[in-house]
Amino acid sequence: MSELAELFDVAAARQLDAQASTALGDAGASLMEQAGTAAWQCLLQRWPQAQRVCVLVGAGNNGGDGLVLARLALQAGRSVQVLRLSDEGAPSTLSQRMRAQYAAAGGSLAVFEEALPCADVVVDGLFGIGLNRAPAGEAERVITAMNHATAPVLALDVPSGVDAQTGQVAGTAVRAACTLQFIVAHQGLYTGNALEYTGERQLAALTLPPAAEADVAPSADLWQANRLRALLPPRRVNTHKGESGHVLCVGGNLGSGGAVMLAAEAALRGGAGLVSVATQPPHVAPLLCRLPEAMPHAVQDSAELQRLLPRAKVVAVGPGLGQDDWARECWRLARASGLPLVVDADALNLLAADPLPLPDGVLTPHPGEAARLLGCTTAQVQADRFTAAQHLAERYDAVVVLKGAGTVVAAPHARPRVIAAGNPGMAVGGMGDLLTGIIAALRAQGLGAFDAASAGALLHGLAGDDAAVEGQRGLLPTDLLVPLRRRLNPEL
Repeated sequence: MSELAELFDVAAARQLDAQASTALGDAGASLMEQAGTAAWQCLLQRWPQAQRVCVLVGAGNNGGDGLVLARLALQAGRSVQVLRLSDEGAPSTLSQRMRAQYAAAGGSLAVFEEALPCADVVVDGLFGIGLNRAPAGEAERVITAMNHATAPVLALDVPSGVDAQTGQVAGTAVRAACTLQFIVAHQGLYTGNALEYTGERQLAALTLPPAAEADVAPSADLWQANRLRALLPPRRVNTHKGESGHVLCVGGNLGSGGAVMLAAEAALRGGAGLVSVATQPPHVAPLLCRLPEAMPHAVQDSAELQRLLPRAKVVAVGPGLGQDDWARECWRLARASGLPLVVDADALNLLAADPLPLPDGVLTPHPGEAARLLGCTTAQVQADRFTAAQHLAERYDAVVVLKGAGTVVAAPHARPRVIAAGNPGMAVGGMGDLLTGIIAALRAQGLGAFDAASAGALLHGLAGDDAAVEGQRGLLPTDLLVPLRRRLNPEL
């Protein structure tokens, strides 16, 4: 199993833990020792000068991991204070065992009262992957105290209060400086609300017997920059523009011409050999001035668009499209063309009003658009981004790029992909238009819908990260175009 390429759901993580404990024959004690040791090494690496360590432990095995760390810190001469909840319930067998070992090493266990003691590092060992509800009562007060502490927090496996399955935070949750995951990377920590709480994510894979991995499969793939080289090989020497495909961008209703211009420029910078634009007549001259490499066409009626469609290999429809009669006719013709579609913005809203399958298409909704496509609320989409993306893919028989922090790319009957790139500076109008153009360009160059969507979202996020080196606030979509070109040529 690759620790940097695969993500797992809670059921798989539990299955791995149970199978490893059975194979080792010690009810999980050696795994807990490994986990606690890895946590102590992580703490030493991140905060080598830390002398005062405060460890918050729950009654479950997550608390047992924290107790191993506490014992090792005590044995290394650090000042250690371990706190538990007064209403924690009966400790697990393993947790009781680790409490005994910690006590035998000279440690003491106190009950949390109103505030945390002074510490250089706070360790969150309250709850593990099993918590899927909002912390309440004393647990909520402890988490609040951790978040108000001046010391950084090291979260063990999952920040308490974060759902490891979905990334949802139902109430309060620990805001960690670092989260050390054990055995596998948890899918929920890579998308949505969880990204506000995990801090730096690390993985301690631990040493498992081979039998522990039987019949355990990842639930998602994590896409990082190393995925691009295989998908974007150098072009052959004797190539021509036709081999790189012809993208037709449809959009730019009156007052929204900039959106389709951004999509067209991104398609060209994304490597398409030819890019045409079907837009309202007033936008043709400005587009020619800004982007002479594109081929703009004034489209006022269906006959004009029908003449353009047969020349294209891929249609990017939606940026600045609107929802008036002109927009609806453009959308009708695009979806009737039989060409691969990349669907964004108002084309998604028109699709939501008249749902139909779009096989071989790519939908690129933000959470609000996804909610309209599913007939639910934005909060429901964000509460479980994996499920929302998969339901969209199945409902519309299309690849879906659910945008946002930790973009999720889903396809019917396929394992979803999470994009490990992007930053808050990209939350500005026009960024989605770039993504539409990039994906369309990759489709035109021969990538399948799922790979084009995944690679396009990754390129978009990486270019955004490159452009944000000078600061996230004030980032513009056009700032991504130069780094996008560099990222499209990973062989350089």
